[in-house]
Amino acid sequence: MSRVTFASKMGLIAAAAGSAVGLGNIWRFPSETAAGGGALFIIIYLACIFFFGIPLMLSEFIVGRSSKSNAAGAFRILAPNTKWNYVGRLGVFSGLVILGFYMVVCGWTLFYIFQSVTGGLSSVSDFSANFETLLQNPLKQWILTVVFTFMTAFFVVSGVKKGIELSAKTMMPLLLLLLIILAVRSLTLPGASAGIDFLFKPKLENMHPSVLMSAMGQSFFSLSLGMACMITYASYFNNETDLTKTAFQVSILDTGVALLAGITIFPAAFALAQNSETITSELIAGGPGLLFITLPNLFNQMPLSIVWSTIFFVLLAIAALTSTISLMEVVTAYIHEEFNLSRFRSVLIVTIVILLLGAFSSFSSLFFNTLDFISAKIMLPIGGLFTSLFVGWYVDKKIVFAQLTNDNKISIGVRFLKAYVFILRYLAPVAILVIFIYGLWGSF
Repeated sequence: MSRVTFASKMGLIAAAAGSAVGLGNIWRFPSETAAGGGALFIIIYLACIFFFGIPLMLSEFIVGRSSKSNAAGAFRILAPNTKWNYVGRLGVFSGLVILGFYMVVCGWTLFYIFQSVTGGLSSVSDFSANFETLLQNPLKQWILTVVFTFMTAFFVVSGVKKGIELSAKTMMPLLLLLLIILAVRSLTLPGASAGIDFLFKPKLENMHPSVLMSAMGQSFFSLSLGMACMITYASYFNNETDLTKTAFQVSILDTGVALLAGITIFPAAFALAQNSETITSELIAGGPGLLFITLPNLFNQMPLSIVWSTIFFVLLAIAALTSTISLMEVVTAYIHEEFNLSRFRSVLIVTIVILLLGAFSSFSSLFFNTLDFISAKIMLPIGGLFTSLFVGWYVDKKIVFAQLTNDNKISIGVRFLKAYVFILRYLAPVAILVIFIYGLWGSF
């Protein structure tokens, strides 16, 4: 089956890494790290990435490349005349639901870029009130959502090579460069060592089951598992792509961005905060407040605050854009291939639906929070669970072996294959179920 593929190895890695890297790396990882005891959480998180995240990403790669189809079509091709295609449909629907509220958050980054560039942010005296004023203006939020949605649509409608790949090859290096600049500036602040100590010194008194659950959840969330992004992007991989190596490279890049975010945020937070206990609670609280209240307040205390706040919010916008491009591509590819519509019409349909969902999310915090809850707590865990079971139990092991070895061109050991299948069949499903139950339990 003829299908467009990424033109270069760097392009496909940048695109896949861009899909994984998002606002969650910037606000969720530091918050979870603060709540989990610094280095203790990081060690457990890295173990979860290695034992669960990478195997699950590989399973999505296998489904995508072996089928060369969109998410729903991939399951239908590998499991004809069964109900497995609904797993792919769930991934597509999950992507659409996430875009329905995530685009609103992305719009906030544009507002703060404008405030930073014009100098308005440096004159703010109450950052909580500044953010609250934005939240109380649903029309402004929706207009910002429209702008960010059209930015995303521009790259998706341009196609895989000229849109998705080219944007990723440009934005991912820029994102890393901006993060490194901010991290270096943060580390040079007087008193930054307190933040480094907090980040990299294990605090065993924080060891409890919830840290393990949070680390597993963050590893799945951070790598964009369960939302069909990796299935869709893998369908554009060529037959020479080493899936195992690519999964490791994407995971390393994604984790590197999260760690750089921590190295940027923690030293600055502790160096500039008046009260270390207060700033710790603010870091743990995380969420939008960390990005749009706590950090702008900290940047405002630095020399050249306009420069640093502008760099930071441009960084946020880039991280958000690489994720929204991948999510929109998941839904676009599904409509484009399943309903035989042109890419332009498919993107147009997706854009209209996103703007409608974004309008409801802008005008209703209840609708916003509902989309957030059902996607993160229900849809993504279920999607990841069934993808793991599908590759572990249903897909012919000859197909799995052929994909992992590129038809015997790459050598892998029998032990590796057995261990991989064991993880997909038993360990990963149990881990996902525990996260699923824990997440629902903690929400009520």
